[in-house]
Amino acid sequence: MSETTQKLVFIFDGSCGFCTACVEFFRLLDWRGQFQFLPFQMHDVSQRYGLTITQCEQEAWAVLPSGKMYHGAQAINFVLDTVIGIHLFGLLFHLPGMKKLEWGVYAWVTAHRQWFPGVCPYCQRTSSPC
Repeated sequence: MSETTQKLVFIFDGSCGFCTACVEFFRLLDWRGQFQFLPFQMHDVSQRYGLTITQCEQEAWAVLPSGKMYHGAQAINFVLDTVIGIHLFGLLFHLPGMKKLEWGVYAWVTAHRQWFPGVCPYCQRTSSPC
């Protein structure tokens, strides 16, 4: 079994400084090394997981070894739940009104992410395979 199939995969926009900063934060929290963080711009990432480039441009994706996938707000919840080891964000997501609120916040953040602080985007780094 390859490393990709053994680990949980988080697919993000490697050309976005805010997205890259979020992934760096997730990586810090992932002290058990459960995730592989992949920019969708990396060769063959979207195709490998059955996603289109458009889907990857619109939302982040979390892929489980079983093939189950979460996108957008649920993907963020899944990553946070996994790295902290408590199924908290996933439970909150299912409280009355929270799903709509989280999706609304996620949509607003993705539409305005260029205004949030970030770091040098993953795909602009000299060692990047994008």
